[in-house]
Amino acid sequence: MSKKISIIVSVYNEEEVLFEFYRETIKVLLLIDNPYEIIFVNDGSMDGSRGILFKIAKDDENVKVVHFSRNFGHEAAMIAGIDNASGDYLVCMDADLQHPPTLLPEMLRKFESGYDIINMVRTVNKSAGIIKNITSSMFYKVINRLSDIHLVSNASDFFGISKRVADVLRNNYREKTRFLRGYVQNVGFNTVNIEYEARKRYAGESKYSIKKLFRFSMNTIMTFSNLPLKLGIYAGSMAAFLAIIMMIYTIVSFIRVGTPSGYATTICLICFMFSVLFFIVGIIGEYLGLILSEIKDRPIYIVEEKINFEDK
Repeated sequence: MSKKISIIVSVYNEEEVLFEFYRETIKVLLLIDNPYEIIFVNDGSMDGSRGILFKIAKDDENVKVVHFSRNFGHEAAMIAGIDNASGDYLVCMDADLQHPPTLLPEMLRKFESGYDIINMVRTVNKSAGIIKNITSSMFYKVINRLSDIHLVSNASDFFGISKRVADVLRNNYREKTRFLRGYVQNVGFNTVNIEYEARKRYAGESKYSIKKLFRFSMNTIMTFSNLPLKLGIYAGSMAAFLAIIMMIYTIVSFIRVGTPSGYATTICLICFMFSVLFFIVGIIGEYLGLILSEIKDRPIYIVEEKINFEDK
């Protein structure tokens, strides 16, 4: 019997592209001839996405919709799709058609070859622009330097996982501050990478501003590494070294020319050390914020309505 495939799609203000995404994806799924379901997770869209999803689900019972009570973010939408998927193979992708549905048959062949995790690695993303491409490359270099695990560079939110990997994510990786593609690469199992060229966005624009991407990157680094907390040790060692140099300089100057003024040097040194101190305090504050978020144990997402699910 053919294995069932679940397509999980995060939706946030995508009214311009939803019908086209469904048309392209369904063509590919019908050619594959495996049982399928498409799970659209409406992440609190404020445009006409909700009505469009209702029409699509009404005409195709294999299309399922999860409506959030408000916007919880892309990461929450993907884990909600995984939580509600019933397939043997799960594929997460975006609705803007930058993730080509035509690659689904190749992903299915990898699943049937015994792979549990399929990382879709971008080789080209012309629509992202120079700044985002550079910052994306820098992000992976930084996280791989700081963390104990190695993440595949340019791996995207377009990925495939088997049912047993999905069960691990459902039961174990339930942090409130999330980096799902990092978790997927962290669980182990048989993994393969497939390179692809990101298509031009069909409509609309990216929901991630530079500010949001920076915040997301900082949270990710802190989720996967505690090395920034050790900056206090390094800064203390550097301060001790500078203090010794300053002491030697002061003694030598006193012997040679009498009491040195040293006013500017002292002020510069104090300003520098206070800057380092407050920087480290800020890092500690960020980690405390993450800990507080986990202690509160608030839900990752809240479902308002489900469509075409048996457990209504």
